[in-house]
Amino acid sequence: MSEKVFRILAINPGSTSTKASVFDNSKEIAGLTVRHDHQQLAGFNTILEQKQLRTDDIIKMLKDNDIPLESLDAVSGRGGVIKPMDSGTYTINERMIEDLHTETAMTHASCLGGIIAGEIGKKQNIPAFIVDPVVVDELEPPARLTGFPEIRRTSIFHALNSKAVARRLAGQMGVRYEDSRFIVAHMGGGITVSAHRNGRAVDVNNGITGEGPFTPERSGAAPLRQIIEMCFSGAYTKAELMSKVLGKGGMSAHLGTSDMQAAEEMIRNGDANAAMVVDAMAYQVAKEIGAMAAVLEGRIDAIILTGGLAHSDSFVQKIITRVDRFAPVHLFPGEGEMPALAEGALRVLRGETPAMTYK
Repeated sequence: MSEKVFRILAINPGSTSTKASVFDNSKEIAGLTVRHDHQQLAGFNTILEQKQLRTDDIIKMLKDNDIPLESLDAVSGRGGVIKPMDSGTYTINERMIEDLHTETAMTHASCLGGIIAGEIGKKQNIPAFIVDPVVVDELEPPARLTGFPEIRRTSIFHALNSKAVARRLAGQMGVRYEDSRFIVAHMGGGITVSAHRNGRAVDVNNGITGEGPFTPERSGAAPLRQIIEMCFSGAYTKAELMSKVLGKGGMSAHLGTSDMQAAEEMIRNGDANAAMVVDAMAYQVAKEIGAMAAVLEGRIDAIILTGGLAHSDSFVQKIITRVDRFAPVHLFPGEGEMPALAEGALRVLRGETPAMTYK
């Protein structure tokens, strides 16, 4: 008997792009990446106002590829910054839609993934899901405490790709993700390093609150006393300092670019400062991997380097040199988020795992 084919539309809005793909089971049959220039997006006052623009791009992609909306079996969207949740595939319900419309969720365009998927699913009367959103929170109790009783650590990381590559490597190794111990470093504009024990990300540096390594555009951790002095110096507004933490910090602040290829060109042209900044970023990623090795009691099946920066051979090698004694290092360059969105929906459609309920 031939395998039943499920057709899934995956939607992944980013801050300056909209990605959409159609999969027949795990095979991509059509795809779209639209780059939105800053002038175009500047005309919108809120992220929600961009919904129709991005929806129109997705519908046009379907029409251009002769894929009727009626042929879809499910829609899978990128989740936004909503309530903390366990890993899994969640049915988009009214409670989720409400939370995707909050001010917190709309700090990033990923909220539109769930909103647009929910609208298409409702219109076509087909299931609509989000898969492993950035707020997947599986931290163990010791990982939550800080030196401030008023502040608890939470988990915000590249859960979708980190979980997907961990499952992929487990399959290649002939083991279950749920029986494995991995450290996954997702390295892009933001960098999150997560410790995976038996299918759960038990610790991770929060990708948007100033934890972990500095990144191409984020500050990472820095000495608190000096940060407090900056806050009360009168030289910066709150918005300016927040932008240094998320968006205009890290390599961008040091070198004036968040593009690794541009930074490497600077290094090839003899820029010693650029070389030091890139070395320091790799050093801090390796240092965070070492911290996660301690979380896993030094018993690690593999270390995974993934995300856009994993395309840089020189950057990756700087990290491998420092961590390859912990465990074998495997590379999964790029984000892999579109297949991960489809695979999460496919597991539910095939009955391999139940759809979870957002509460």
